[in-house]
Amino acid sequence: MLIACGTPAPDRPKTTTKIVASNVLRPDYAGSEACADCHHEIYDKWKASPMRNMTREVQDAQVRAPFDGATLRVGTDVATMEMQNGARVIRVGSETFRVTKVVGGRYREDFVGVSDDGVERVLPATYVFATKSWRYKGYSVMVKERPAMSTRAVWSQECIACHNTLPLATLLYDELYGPSLPGYQGKLSDRVVPKSRLWTARATNDAGLSRALEAEIRFLGGEPPANAPVKDLLRAAAKTTEDRLRADKLVEVGVGCEACHNGARVHAQEPTVLPSYAAQSEVLEMRPPPGQYGSRAQWINRTCAKCHTVLFTRYPWTWEGGERTKNPGGSTTNSGEGRDFMLGGCASAMTCTTCHDPHTVDPPAAMAKLATTAGNHVCTTCHAEVGADLAAHTHHQTTSAGSSCVGCHMPKKNMGLDYGLVRYHRIGSPNDPKRVAGDRPLECALCHTDKSVEELAATMDTWWGKRADRAALRALYGDDLRVNAIRATLARGKPHEQAAAIAVLGEARDATALSLIAPHLAHEYPLVRYYALRALELITQRSIAIDVGASADDVKAQTAAWLNAR
Repeated sequence: MLIACGTPAPDRPKTTTKIVASNVLRPDYAGSEACADCHHEIYDKWKASPMRNMTREVQDAQVRAPFDGATLRVGTDVATMEMQNGARVIRVGSETFRVTKVVGGRYREDFVGVSDDGVERVLPATYVFATKSWRYKGYSVMVKERPAMSTRAVWSQECIACHNTLPLATLLYDELYGPSLPGYQGKLSDRVVPKSRLWTARATNDAGLSRALEAEIRFLGGEPPANAPVKDLLRAAAKTTEDRLRADKLVEVGVGCEACHNGARVHAQEPTVLPSYAAQSEVLEMRPPPGQYGSRAQWINRTCAKCHTVLFTRYPWTWEGGERTKNPGGSTTNSGEGRDFMLGGCASAMTCTTCHDPHTVDPPAAMAKLATTAGNHVCTTCHAEVGADLAAHTHHQTTSAGSSCVGCHMPKKNMGLDYGLVRYHRIGSPNDPKRVAGDRPLECALCHTDKSVEELAATMDTWWGKRADRAALRALYGDDLRVNAIRATLARGKPHEQAAAIAVLGEARDATALSLIAPHLAHEYPLVRYYALRALELITQRSIAIDVGASADDVKAQTAAWLNAR
């Protein structure tokens, strides 16, 4: 079990507690070191956690990426990763960037650095641990092939808000102002959830909020407009944040305690005053979605979903047959888990921390156990009737993978950070009509890779008495539903669906799929290419010397040569 902030130590008598009056404005924040004295056991674990080390100064970091002269090519641009005078540098053409910060470190490392102008920029090379190889950073998400590398993105104007710690109020300007506020790096993405799940913020004291905004603008080195209404001050605060936010203006580099627990300065000074996941302030309030009451579980989940809500690329599609800009379903790539979980039916009582401890690294063995029948207790605590007769519910042997709650209701079909599939966190059923009629492949096919669409659909019809829409299935898979569900997905699917099919065939070591997967090495979305390369290497059990980061024409030529040499 996780220990909530403010839990009395064993030798400390229990005391009457009260909730902090304000925990969202900059003066409310104390920094993580203020937590170390009372919460030293949690603090010590957290110091080595992926959260804490999401962003770190290079001189303090253990860097796994080898700066040994390796090169990376995109179009006509070449990046070279090497050491110069004891410093890690990345050269792109005639420009040399000295690495100043490392971002990430669980599955990959990204880098920030400076050249002659002294501006910290997001560097174009990512090192992926699983393959021990470099990849263009732009291809970490679902974007199409790029003609050249980008080295112009200013770190402090990009993803700084989720990878570091800022006061919660500075992330809410768009919620308070409305959707027409110009983009800034603190902008949340709550509006990509359905209205029924949308949390909202509103000012409760315009005069107090105006004073807070003026103070924030001055803290960043700007000058607030004189006698401006709160709406204009919100716009000015967002613009000042975009222009002037730097590392020294963060609460702290990396994801600190208060990135999740909110400002805890008063709690650090007086332990009987507890912090809260809920936003507490005299100048603004957060409201849960209509019909929800804002339980502690819902506040915790929204806290996680502030950042784990990825639908930020221009990739147009989501799960459930949705589109990013219209009726968006669940995210298709890693880092959308918090948002996806909030879309499901369990988020009012269950929390992200039921399964994950944000203070440390989740033990792989524990995570694997949750995906077996040994982990079913997490679900049957509420769904006791399922646990009472598991076989009747699952139609599988009670000791088999098919009787795992997580295995069926959180299937592995999302694109992870290391070219393997990760679990889809929108908890639902494989026979949900939106999943059956909106997505490929049928989720049962992720395990039953040899089955046809009709076999799977007919079995679901029989077991659960809910007939799958055959017309919708034909629109997805073609007129003949006797086709293999995974292979039809590979042939006809959207890019994220193809990536799932590719990964499944790779994990199955299906040698008959080599010729079907190989063309995807030149996929229009380079991230899918990496999935194809990994799948082919799993099937052949050999390293394949094809540079899938090269242009599609080059990759096609390399692929043809590789196939001819087999």
